[in-house]
Amino acid sequence: MRLQLLTWDVKDTLLRLRHPVGQRYQAEAKSRGLQVDSALLESSFRQVYRQQCRVFPNYGLSQGMTSRWWWQDVVSQTFRLSGVQDEKILHPLAEALYADFQTSKNWEVLPGAREALKGCAELGLKMAVISNFDRRLEDILRNVGLDGHFDFVLTSESAGVAKPDVAIFHKALKLGDVIPQCAAHVGDDYMNDYKAARQAGMYSFLLQEHLREDIPSDHVIQSLDQLIPRLRGLIK
Repeated sequence: MRLQLLTWDVKDTLLRLRHPVGQRYQAEAKSRGLQVDSALLESSFRQVYRQQCRVFPNYGLSQGMTSRWWWQDVVSQTFRLSGVQDEKILHPLAEALYADFQTSKNWEVLPGAREALKGCAELGLKMAVISNFDRRLEDILRNVGLDGHFDFVLTSESAGVAKPDVAIFHKALKLGDVIPQCAAHVGDDYMNDYKAARQAGMYSFLLQEHLREDIPSDHVIQSLDQLIPRLRGLIK
């Protein structure tokens, strides 16, 4: 069957952070007169983020949270763990960083991404996003100039379910009005992107620098410029 819909992961597939989180948090703190080590902030963030994801998966939606609240809690806990205890400082810091991370100041388009999206459009493919991201993603895509490529953007927040649950792929297929055999997904995570899409009945391509022994080599793209030739074989 002819390929009709191509869905994309975003973070580390199309976009990446311009600077490590610790550096950005340090800069925001410094603008408010606080001196906090960026490496300590980075370590604290990773610890807090892992814990938050474990206790409140998918932004705590099923537990009555919002993604804004979830992220502001992550920021506040990161600074507390890094030695900042003044609650009067933590709240505005968390608000500022939540807003800041939806701007192009913190995100850049990966090399080859614009060309790959343009090439996919020229193949006549409908395109969409499936991402474990929050409601800010559409603003981020607009701010970096990628929003015009997609028919729809499906985040785990809007879907109410996160990858690798195949339900989010089923929701995307329904939105795209295609059957799984006419859709493919591109992403950089083996479980969330490659394997989950395959379990949903779609084609999928894993964006990784190195080939893996456990999946066919033609399912791996080591850079985005390899994608178009692979897709041509699915639309003939």
